Amino acid sequence: MVAMRSPEKGLEHVVMGDSSITRVAGETGGLAYRGFDIGELVGLASYEAVLYLLLRGDPPSPSEEAALRGELVARRSLDPRLEAAADALPLALPPLEALRTLVSAMGTPAFGYPPTREQGLDLVAKAPTLLTRFVRRSRGEAPVAPRDDLGHVANYLYMLSARVPEPARVHALETYFVLLADHGMNASTFALRVVLSTNADLISGATAGLAALKGPLHGGAPSKVSDMLDAIGSPDGAEAWIEAALARKERLMGFGHRAYKTEDPRALLLHREAKAAAVPERLRLAERVEAVALAALERRRPGQRLFTNVEYYGAMVLESAGLPRELFTPTFALARTAGWTAHALEQASDNRLIRPEVRYTGPAPGRRWPGSGRP
Repeated sequence: MVAMRSPEKGLEHVVMGDSSITRVAGETGGLAYRGFDIGELVGLASYEAVLYLLLRGDPPSPSEEAALRGELVARRSLDPRLEAAADALPLALPPLEALRTLVSAMGTPAFGYPPTREQGLDLVAKAPTLLTRFVRRSRGEAPVAPRDDLGHVANYLYMLSARVPEPARVHALETYFVLLADHGMNASTFALRVVLSTNADLISGATAGLAALKGPLHGGAPSKVSDMLDAIGSPDGAEAWIEAALARKERLMGFGHRAYKTEDPRALLLHREAKAAAVPERLRLAERVEAVALAALERRRPGQRLFTNVEYYGAMVLESAGLPRELFTPTFALARTAGWTAHALEQASDNRLIRPEVRYTGPAPGRRWPGSGRP
């Protein structure tokens, strides 16, 4: 399955195989799930419908979407073993690390190889319940049981706050979930597929995917965007702050993407959502910082085609949904469980162990160990 090309750092431009799930057109700024442009889905398709599309290949009928919702609802609750695992974690643990640990605790002999659609639905349905149970406990609050009458995204917000969320908050976060459901061979999905290629189970692969989200270069940047905007403070301070940061050779969070050499289509759609949902003063600050940052990056790195990425306005939308920053990356992970499940099933359907080569640059063979007595 692996198509070898000349080795390049970070495996850039190396094609590892075929996929029919998501097309990422980096040169033109395109993104499509199963042939449907992402712009066709935002505002029209629920997260459950996108999950169905990623798993089945075609959009669901109303009855098929309702049936999938029912399957997810039936799988949301935790058994006593998982409740005990969530309640046993140290309260100071960061939520992403808690989620990683709790997803790994889902792994039982029932999660064997090959992975199944039903196992994937278990992962998608239970991950929000595990996360919110831990988060509420870490706040000194009682856990909130899932509600059968709420959709996947609305139920996640409900279990966090114990209040039925306002429609505007649900709409903002549903947009985020739809746009982040999958993105081709990103770092966490690649980690998952490497694990699945060894004939390991879905939960092991998902745990690897969560581990890949620990670093800020993949999934961890939205909270850093919010931190950056806080540090800048006002639109008038944008230019001086950005010039000083670039002079220190610091990375501007929310700009540049390994795949896209033009505007990230998800950033454009999230910007549109932020215009409708964000606090106006916060949005004005973000738009001013974006304009200044893009101009400064082009002056300093002409021709490198650095554009706003998904994390920039993703931060605005997550703020609008009322999520605290420590939940930004875990929420990214919850959205991405749909894509992880689809990729696990695809990997297992035509599996070959993923085992790339590396170009050796060390000393030439023939060195002698001290004391060996050989010249």
